[in-house]
Amino acid sequence: MTDVDVVVIGAGAAGLAAAKRLIAEGKSVQVLEAMDRIGGRAWTTSDWFGMPFDIGCAWLHAGDRNPFLADAHAHDWTLFVHDMGVDHLYFGDRRASEAEIAEMEAAEEALAAAIAAHDGPDDRLSSVIHACHALRAAATFGGPMDFAQDDDEISIADFNAAADLDPNYFTKEGFGALVARWGADVPVRTGCPVREVDWSGTGVRVAGEWGSVRGRAAILTVSPGVLAFEEILFTPRLPPAHLEAAFDLPMGLLTKIPLRIEGDRFGLQAFDDLLIERHARHDVFFLCFPFDTDLMVGFVGGDFAWEVEAAGKAAAVDFATDRLAAIFGSGVRKAVTAGHMTNWSGERWVRGAYAAARPGKAAARGVLAQSIGERLWCSGEHLAGPLIQTCGGARLSGEAVAGEVMRHLGHPARVVL
Repeated sequence: MTDVDVVVIGAGAAGLAAAKRLIAEGKSVQVLEAMDRIGGRAWTTSDWFGMPFDIGCAWLHAGDRNPFLADAHAHDWTLFVHDMGVDHLYFGDRRASEAEIAEMEAAEEALAAAIAAHDGPDDRLSSVIHACHALRAAATFGGPMDFAQDDDEISIADFNAAADLDPNYFTKEGFGALVARWGADVPVRTGCPVREVDWSGTGVRVAGEWGSVRGRAAILTVSPGVLAFEEILFTPRLPPAHLEAAFDLPMGLLTKIPLRIEGDRFGLQAFDDLLIERHARHDVFFLCFPFDTDLMVGFVGGDFAWEVEAAGKAAAVDFATDRLAAIFGSGVRKAVTAGHMTNWSGERWVRGAYAAARPGKAAARGVLAQSIGERLWCSGEHLAGPLIQTCGGARLSGEAVAGEVMRHLGHPARVVL
């Protein structure tokens, strides 16, 4: 590898966006990706069901601010505006009454008001959530299904800093496929996990089993989970505040359990939202038959998602099937002809879905956003401002950090290591 202006570590949305902007400004760039593909947590496959399925991010959140929406329109992607309300609510196997659904809708407003007005010492989201069924159901989306953490592990200040993500667009051809198409022109070397980052000189040396490359600066788009696991050796070590910030932004988990349903749709319509509230936050949400396909996509989040992924695919498919059978009858088991489970907890180069600040640690995002010796910068969904935890936010983060790097680089300088 030849020396470059900037080494970009990671070819997810943030890394691809940073590289695109730097190249457009005439900078030389080397993008290194540990996995054998680009896109990071944006990943569409047709291997599971013979149709596009997003193993990673699927919704184009905040469509009015999401830069990927223009790409989707340009490539004639099929889009559906999904309001993500609750069309069907069950408590275990009992269907909620109309009064309980109305109570839940009122609880959503009450919860939003309580979060906005919070000004106490307890920064846990759970501190403003009561035990009643309706409020717990309202909080399921705000916690495990949204922030991918249980409500007692979510900082209210961090939660408040996140933007309302409406409008949400779902895509038939796959969000991951859209990201891969958008990033196809970026020169990326895949299968190159980074093991060492030496920033002891005036530049940066990045190395792994594949060799090494030197740059005047490096952009780290790896997740906080990867940083906290310390598989990358930094010389000198990362500043204590930055490393602590990585630990204070732990990766949450949102697991998908898609089922192919044939022969019976149990009275459900395309894009219906079905929420099953259970004990101990073992809740499950189903997106029903998107784009009139034969799929019901189950979602579990937070601590329960880690349990499900540890149990494995077969157990996850059985769990999702059993929950539907408890409601719609034993015929569900015959109707389910295939099932899968996503496994981001087992993806070594990600280690979860997306990051959420621990209670009392919302400032960690700002710490990790600060440059390290004006040679290393971090970027990604965890540093995406109000669009944290979104692919569109990761892209905007990459573009913004590339601008910061260019301002610091100025004119070409000799790299000394």
